[in-house]
Amino acid sequence: MKKTILLAFFVLSIALHAHSQACTPAGDEVSYGTGDVWTGYVYDNLNLTNYKGYVTEGTSGNPNFDENFGGDNVTYNTNGCSLNTSTFSVRYKLRKTFTNGIYEFIVGGDDGYRLSLDGGATWVINQWVDQSYAISYYSTTLNGTYDIVLEYYENGGGNRISFTLQSGCGSSGNPAVYGTGNTWIGYVYDGTSMNFYRGFVTEGSGISPNFDQSFGGTNTNYNTSDCSVQTETFSVRYRLQKNFSAGTYIITVGGDDGYRLSLDGGATWVINRWFDQSYNVSSTTQVLNGTYNMVLEFYENSGGNRISTDITNSTLAVKLGSVQLQLENDKPRIEWTTLQESSSSGFSIEKSDNGNDFREIGFLPTKAVGGESNQALNYQFTDKSGSKYRCFYRIAMVDQKGSKTYSKVLVFEPRQKASITIFPTMITNNRFKLRSNLAAEQLNLQVVDFSGRKYYETNISTTGNSQTQDISIPGIRLKPGMYRVIIQKDNKPILQQTVVAE
Repeated sequence: MKKTILLAFFVLSIALHAHSQACTPAGDEVSYGTGDVWTGYVYDNLNLTNYKGYVTEGTSGNPNFDENFGGDNVTYNTNGCSLNTSTFSVRYKLRKTFTNGIYEFIVGGDDGYRLSLDGGATWVINQWVDQSYAISYYSTTLNGTYDIVLEYYENGGGNRISFTLQSGCGSSGNPAVYGTGNTWIGYVYDGTSMNFYRGFVTEGSGISPNFDQSFGGTNTNYNTSDCSVQTETFSVRYRLQKNFSAGTYIITVGGDDGYRLSLDGGATWVINRWFDQSYNVSSTTQVLNGTYNMVLEFYENSGGNRISTDITNSTLAVKLGSVQLQLENDKPRIEWTTLQESSSSGFSIEKSDNGNDFREIGFLPTKAVGGESNQALNYQFTDKSGSKYRCFYRIAMVDQKGSKTYSKVLVFEPRQKASITIFPTMITNNRFKLRSNLAAEQLNLQVVDFSGRKYYETNISTTGNSQTQDISIPGIRLKPGMYRVIIQKDNKPILQQTVVAE
């Protein structure tokens, strides 16, 4: 019996020793990869300690890579020991020689990441925080050999690190130069914050500066004078130096996502909607006289993309006073006053569901005798069809020759929001409930984080009568934090609810 126990102990010792020998970490944690192949030193800790072994990324002639480590909370093998992909870190090293030129670095990570070009002494990109997958950009001139260090850590949930190196593009065009003669010059950038200049485009014409651009569609290539951009995350700065004769002008800008307009070269913004949104329009009325350096900026952060502008001289047959929107038995009522009318015919009341495509819903003839008046005249029109959702109105002032000028755009927000509720706001196990009074409505439901990353999307049908529906997000685990539940009908948001995942 004693011999049997000793034999078993001996066999176990050999097995443990063999396992220990098989799990000895290879690599010295110091050497740099070469030939565009990174050496990545992997650690079973968030702070680059407890070394487990090394891996390689990139291929000969191409250092770019996108690694998700086989998935969330799984075993990841190295040249040495394996580890679990829940909490770990990697230090990638690459020694690379650059010919003289401009280079662009794009790094993305979930969670923290940082990039150094001097062996880790300084960081040109530093996002060393817990986060959903996010992208950072850096552009610089390089010439010679550099010790590149890319560090990454994962702290639960999704994991991913990506690296892209590309030659700088967009060498033609000077982004400080303004277009003239009603033709805008648009300087196009890769990234939502004017990150990497890719080249220029033009909009408008010698006849009119107005334009409406959708960039060829969603998530496609948009060509510039030099390079193309993918229409998912990009930005444009349009410039136009324009001379205005003395008068009052209505300038309308629309965009999906962010947009803003300046008349003084970007020092101040007369229109500023610099945030993610579905297509939305804004108007400003300006008294102008002389030459103005107009700057129109736009960014797109995935999904639909569009930017439009319209400049109208309102110093024509009718001089408007106030224009406002009221409610009459929950129906929109437009009220306006004219201070002066000359050769006036009447007023076309126009409505739009998206703020850009207007249709006439009514016409009121002028109260001015013979179309001439120097006294204040009051008008009103009620849209008896109403709207359950956000919509837009404007007044077209028509003269006796049929020419039109337009008022500012009025935005109607329903007094009572769509009868739909998400609860509880603190959700567990990816589950929450939806209650709606909308009967037999087809709706789109999305769950996104505050950077715009989409985690879940589905189409639902409401049943009305305040019945409750259970919503469950399959296939993923939401990391603790804040999210938005967005409900849309016909691509128009009717509810945006902030929820917190435990």
